[in-house]
Amino acid sequence: MNNSSLIEDLVPPKKRMSPQDRERQIVNQAIQFFAKHGFEGQLRFLTEELGITHTLLYHYFPTKQDLIDRVYQEVVVQRWKPEWEELLNDPKISPEQKLLDFYIDYAQTILTFDFVRILIFSGLADKVISDRFFNLLQTTVIPKLIRETRRYCGIKSQKKPTSQEIEHLMGLHGGIFYLGIRRWIYGPSFQIDMSAPTQTDNEIVKERVTSYLLAAQSLFKKET
Repeated sequence: MNNSSLIEDLVPPKKRMSPQDRERQIVNQAIQFFAKHGFEGQLRFLTEELGITHTLLYHYFPTKQDLIDRVYQEVVVQRWKPEWEELLNDPKISPEQKLLDFYIDYAQTILTFDFVRILIFSGLADKVISDRFFNLLQTTVIPKLIRETRRYCGIKSQKKPTSQEIEHLMGLHGGIFYLGIRRWIYGPSFQIDMSAPTQTDNEIVKERVTSYLLAAQSLFKKET
């Protein structure tokens, strides 16, 4: 028996991956793949990274859209917290504290490498994921955030949010999302004066929430 045969006998055969583990491997790699290359990336490159065949990929996800739908579930739906709506509906908490607590936790949960880049790539491509995400915002937290803004300003109106109210809130929302863009899109090319004291994300969120509420007081008249 030669040495190579002896080595082959000593190396245990590779354990066959279970269907559940294989599917999880594909989904995890797909998230990173789309975050790096966008949704125009060809799936043959994904299969090369995974070391599997097209046939095996299509066994789990028959179409590219099926895979994208699963990525949406993982990146957005699985991270969405029902506690956010419970927080915003809690009558014992002040509007200012509600907005602050919500946006601090929202930023910590959402502003990750994969979420930020996938949302941006989706907006530049078919908009499937970005449209679903913004619809989720519009049907859950946005009306509640505007309601709490009105409470802060002493406005008792229960009318639908005005375009001015929505634009003002989106200024805050976009400003917080920009933290992720600066970190995961611009990266090191966006230079900040490193000699100046740096702020934490929580400190920046607090400043932006405070500025938003103070501006709302001057933009929207208090009811008498």
